[in-house]
Amino acid sequence: MKEILQNSNILLVFAVAALGYILGSVKLKGMSLGTAGVLIAALIFGHFGLTAPGIVQDLGLCCFVTAVGFIAGPGFFRSFTGNAVAYVVLGIVIIATGAAACLGVIWFGGVRTDLALGLMAGALTTTPGLAAAIEATGSDLVSLGYGIAYPFGVISVVVFVQAMPRILHVDIGKARMEYQAVNDLPRQSSQVKLFSCDSRGFFGFSLAVVLGILLGKVTIPLPGGAGFSLGTSGGPLLAGLLLGHFGHIGRLDVSVKKEVLVTMREFGLAMFLIGAGTKAGAGFVEILMEQGISLFFYGAVMALAPMLVGYLVASKGLKLGIFNLLGAICGGMTSTPALGTLIEVAGTDDVASAYAATYPVALAAVVLAAQFIGVYL
Repeated sequence: MKEILQNSNILLVFAVAALGYILGSVKLKGMSLGTAGVLIAALIFGHFGLTAPGIVQDLGLCCFVTAVGFIAGPGFFRSFTGNAVAYVVLGIVIIATGAAACLGVIWFGGVRTDLALGLMAGALTTTPGLAAAIEATGSDLVSLGYGIAYPFGVISVVVFVQAMPRILHVDIGKARMEYQAVNDLPRQSSQVKLFSCDSRGFFGFSLAVVLGILLGKVTIPLPGGAGFSLGTSGGPLLAGLLLGHFGHIGRLDVSVKKEVLVTMREFGLAMFLIGAGTKAGAGFVEILMEQGISLFFYGAVMALAPMLVGYLVASKGLKLGIFNLLGAICGGMTSTPALGTLIEVAGTDDVASAYAATYPVALAAVVLAAQFIGVYL
């Protein structure tokens, strides 16, 4: 069977997806992994040497963040205007906490800088942060640390966004209505007669991906010879936000049907987890046995500390509502799987606005933090 899977990438991808959705449907005390179950299945397949091709992860990430951008676009800019300071503060606080935990692991845990940076990137589930750390250190151990911390980084945020409403005894229906009343403003329809290339909106979606990838390739030089770019995740997200907000370019209709966006969001998330999970699963057990279980503990600390500090700052200091708070934490942790889970918990796509507003801030902060630690320590 392993040989058959190795010889057919399509069979491998959908076998992982099928098993993952079975695992994700299992409920424990009312909570489940949902789409993150695909990650567990991917880790298992990866452990046995079955790895999905790189395009699966890249395609999935593009589809997911572009769909999120379109969904969040109509209400994003008003939401960001009203809570701009809160989103910026929360994104910086979450990443700063993760960076502080990374420094603590280096100084007090005796972990090598490159390995610790990998743990931080994995705990914050950030591919751009991983790339920045590799560029700054030039070490393969960064990827090893990423593989150790990534699974816990994903699962912890997924569980967090499900557990907090239960712990706080939140009335989901009431909280959803309050959130929508503040953030869900319908986009004004255009008075211009628009030309549509297709009835479902795949043209607009494809255009956003093209523009987003091109935008993501723009690099801003940073001190020390490094550079910052939005990459495959940030570029399409921003393009989706803009096209989703305006809905048209001149007389050209670039809107996308809601059912298409929901499908592309779920498909993209699953593909992303399959690609990332099979890579992280390769050698996962061996790395833990060789480097010690303490690395897993350090990775867990780097994942939990930013969430807890972010929650306290958002709830006590910034006074954000529960769904605004959780959406912003998903963005601050750059956690795409957790956003998918939060949308299911909240019963509304509108929580994507808080995610989309905080995500770029966190993305820039984690790249800068990884480069600073890698270059100067």
